[in-house]
Amino acid sequence: MAGEIELAAILCAFVFGGKAEQAHHYVASGQDHYIKVDCETDTHVIEVGLDNKRGSFDSVHQAVFAAYLTGKAPMVVIIDTNGREESQEFQIETVAQSFGVAYETWTEDELVRMQMTWPFRVEKPAPYIIGAALN
Repeated sequence: MAGEIELAAILCAFVFGGKAEQAHHYVASGQDHYIKVDCETDTHVIEVGLDNKRGSFDSVHQAVFAAYLTGKAPMVVIIDTNGREESQEFQIETVAQSFGVAYETWTEDELVRMQMTWPFRVEKPAPYIIGAALN
């Protein structure tokens, strides 16, 4: 099984075309602080969590705070590792949707398969023919 960080990187690069682990600074009580967003695109800040982890409850909070700092739309993605919607996943989806936070679920298998088959799906440049004109 891939870990949350690896799955978030796959999701960010191959699904959303974003940048992983983007830092954003802010000041609180006169001190500099920063957060890291799991994935950031031109329009969204995306937090990723695993379906059966209580730590994933933080995903909604982190996405909304990152949206506040960046002016982008918040999104939460939960990685389904077992094919069942368990208590944590149900609660996160319910809270996200109640507050207008975009929500998606991807399976671990989908993401791993996407990473493995990516080289076969990208458009490849025309082959160079030896002796052909370069104009």
